[in-house]
Amino acid sequence: MAEDSQRNFRSVYYEKVGFRGVEEKKSLEILLKDDPLDIEKLCTFSQRFPLPSMYRGLVWKVILGILPPHYESHAQVMMYRKEQYTDVLHALKVIRFVSDSTPQEPEDELFLAIARAMEEMVEDNVDCYWLISCFMNQLNTKFRDSLPQLPKAFEQYLNLEDSRLLNHMKTCSAVTRLPYDLWFEKCFAGCLPESSLQRVWDKVISGSCKILVFVAVEILLTFKIKIMALDNAEKITKFLENIPQDSSDAIVSKAIDLWHKHCGTPVHSM
Repeated sequence: MAEDSQRNFRSVYYEKVGFRGVEEKKSLEILLKDDPLDIEKLCTFSQRFPLPSMYRGLVWKVILGILPPHYESHAQVMMYRKEQYTDVLHALKVIRFVSDSTPQEPEDELFLAIARAMEEMVEDNVDCYWLISCFMNQLNTKFRDSLPQLPKAFEQYLNLEDSRLLNHMKTCSAVTRLPYDLWFEKCFAGCLPESSLQRVWDKVISGSCKILVFVAVEILLTFKIKIMALDNAEKITKFLENIPQDSSDAIVSKAIDLWHKHCGTPVHSM
């Protein structure tokens, strides 16, 4: 057990200082030399390893279908994407489609949370527009049936990892009041800092929204002592909506380990 703890600590430390992933980076560079790019292999890589930041944008765009697998088409396709973005932006300005007084709908809140997070990750406005659009489309189509099942899966895996903690949550009537919309519908946008969030989105974009379950489980395991000391659902929910940000990197690393432990490397699954 002590040996496992040391190994987990080293994994987090090496990842933080940039020592981990050198071989993985070389492997990804080899994959990126293929023409056409093998999308399934890119998804598998993204689910096994963290994506290097310098290649994340390219991999996301290929997986989401913003860019085609063939390199020679990339420049022309991105030119079309930019023209489409410019046309949409111009049209919205001309017709004054929205204003400050336009009321927000629940769907707007979800979209805006993900959009704000993506804006922090991506500098180019055109890339940002297309990544937001295609990511939202993925959530609304590919994961439409899976997302509602995640609260039940969360309870199942939390019970496996710490049944006492789950029983405390049930005693406090907190299980049904957890911030599932923040965790699952918004994919932790607004909950985790972008540096940690993009590692979670690597897994979602590459085919598995179930990683969201294990991030939620790991949040509870990480703050177990604090949660066990809280005696009602309102206090627990309020705390979980505003978790300490300095723990997020370790939480995501442990969540990914937990995901692999229970699911292996589930490509194109929930």
